[in-house]
Amino acid sequence: MKGEHLVVVRNNKVQIKLTVRRNLTILQGDSATGKTTLLNLIDEFDQLGPDSGTVVNCDVPCKVLSGRNWGRDLSYIENSIVFIDEDNAFMKSYEFAHAARHSSNYYVLVAREALSQLPYSVDEIYGLKNTNRASSKYPAYSRVYSSAYRIYADDEFAGEKPQLVVAEDSNSGFEFFSALCSANGVPCVNARGKTNIYDVVREADASDILVIADGAAFGPEMPFLVSLRRFKSIKLFLPESFEWLVLKSGLFDNAELREMLLNPAEYIECSEFFSWEQFFTAELIARSKGSYLAYSKPKLNDAYLDSKASQAIKGIMPDLGI
Repeated sequence: MKGEHLVVVRNNKVQIKLTVRRNLTILQGDSATGKTTLLNLIDEFDQLGPDSGTVVNCDVPCKVLSGRNWGRDLSYIENSIVFIDEDNAFMKSYEFAHAARHSSNYYVLVAREALSQLPYSVDEIYGLKNTNRASSKYPAYSRVYSSAYRIYADDEFAGEKPQLVVAEDSNSGFEFFSALCSANGVPCVNARGKTNIYDVVREADASDILVIADGAAFGPEMPFLVSLRRFKSIKLFLPESFEWLVLKSGLFDNAELREMLLNPAEYIECSEFFSWEQFFTAELIARSKGSYLAYSKPKLNDAYLDSKASQAIKGIMPDLGI
């Protein structure tokens, strides 16, 4: 399955809207914001249809997965949006991660805690909020309207030079950012994986730190890293991936590529790519093959460090101070 899908769930008391654009979407937030209500209404509609008093509008089927027979039940679900509540322990298992990776479904997971076994995007972590307009003349009979909002907003940059840069990538991406940092006299260290970034930042002597990581799969690390902002000044630059930056830089510009970057959900088949980072890597390798910019993830082609290429990539980045 691919594409962006609007889910609208309503009865005579509530209406909840959620746009699902990737195979993994996380719902977080405080209690009593509508997360459990959303799943209950979808499940009631799936079981009883119009007799439930609920309407579910979506261009693909919406299902709720629960219970100890989840594996069997999931095997019968295809090309659907599957909703799972955090009370189901299987959601945190590697068995579920494996099943989700090899399915054609999108998943909306209600989870207050990070799910480290799943590569979900920073951009797809949402809370639900009440979006009611002015109070009705009869508030007791008013419908409550809720919609989703991103929990982690993008950081703003003003060009201040950080004391230290911590990069997730140990391959081509790190080589590129390390070269930028070296040219500007900023230390750059390799965290050797996203799960190590928290420890590297926490143990660093520097108090003003820039973290660069692949936003497409960095969602599970966010609550831990953000907690360190109580002690240090931490800025986060989280593009989809280094490969996404290269594709967006204009080095391989054409109309089809511009459209794909504008609406990636319409091009990324979830059964083939569990994370958008994988898709952009495959795209860059294919588009650069046979050219002087031929891309290899394990080691950066020196052509990307030449003035023209490096300035093109840096030109679409915010002013990070490096």
